Amino acid sequence: MGERIGFIGVGQMGAPMAERLLAAGYEVAVYDVSAAATQPFKALGAIMAGSPREAALGATTVFACLPSPEVSLAVSLGADGIGEIPGLEVYIETSTIGLSTVQRIAAGLAERGVGMLDAPVSGGPRGARAGTLAAIVAGDGALFERTRPLFEAIAKRVFYVGDKPGLGQMTKLANNMISAAGMAAASEAVVMAVKAGVDPTALIDAINASTGRNSATEDKFPKSILPRTFDYGGKLSIMYKDVKLCLDEARALEVPMWVGNSVVQLWFQAMVEGRGQDDYTTIIKMIEGWAGVTVDGRRHKDA
Repeated sequence: MGERIGFIGVGQMGAPMAERLLAAGYEVAVYDVSAAATQPFKALGAIMAGSPREAALGATTVFACLPSPEVSLAVSLGADGIGEIPGLEVYIETSTIGLSTVQRIAAGLAERGVGMLDAPVSGGPRGARAGTLAAIVAGDGALFERTRPLFEAIAKRVFYVGDKPGLGQMTKLANNMISAAGMAAASEAVVMAVKAGVDPTALIDAINASTGRNSATEDKFPKSILPRTFDYGGKLSIMYKDVKLCLDEARALEVPMWVGNSVVQLWFQAMVEGRGQDDYTTIIKMIEGWAGVTVDGRRHKDA
């Protein structure tokens, strides 16, 4: 296709997206602080960059998929960032970093003649690998239309939610708060029923045919919790970051979040217990420990 793309951050989420851009025929330069993360891209024909700036050199568009607001600010506006690269037209932030950070990045890049699209993605590492991500995009409409083929290469569904960078963040934060709340509520309720003697597999089947079903019971429990593999994908610390950002934004907007406060506190407790690097479905292990019961679907299967 001729267009060169920079991709900064090829971890659990970024790597599959960069791979899909390569598979779609784009020339892609990749960078990550972890050399091990970039190593597989040599065999795929990617350009190996030694810094964010190198990844952006010669590119018209740069994607970023990064772990925190601080890292995103450094990559976009820092001394070794991408903001002063000649010929760079668009910076696409796929990270979940909050409204104020995105607005700061957009304003800083605009001063340097670079457009920004706020485009967090939803679906987790499994969705990224399967090509079933949802991309939530906000920013200049013409810029979005020009880059739409890039989004269609990495995501199954693309949602344009407004012309102001930051609206994508707010949509993603709302989604993740609902997701985390569903996971928390399902974990507590399932632990209760299992402690009372209900078979966990039969319990989840019944819930999924009833009004309590949600993404946790329909997806995360069958794939990761009941088999006790806890390999759904995504660190607990990342979910905590997202729900905390959501609560911060709600407070800034003077929107009460009674449930959201409790959700953040539960995920914070898991962080305090040292679970941050674990798969986020392990949140149930903490509740199991308090209750003295294990939600193990393998027992039913072997019976």
